[in-house]
Amino acid sequence: MDKDRIQGSAKQAKGSVKEGLGKATGDSKMQAEGKTDKATGKVQNAIGGLKDSLKK
Repeated sequence: MDKDRIQGSAKQAKGSVKEGLGKATGDSKMQAEGKTDKATGKVQNAIGGLKDSLKK
């Protein structure tokens, strides 16, 4: 498994937590940061998946 997939998954999880906390506390900045982290994590995870498929 490529390191980008691992880091991307971690970033997605972190983004979900931030987004949830932002919603719960009414902090729109934190909520936006969480959405950004989730999107960045998805892209990084996809890049890692592509790297994994090219290695085979």
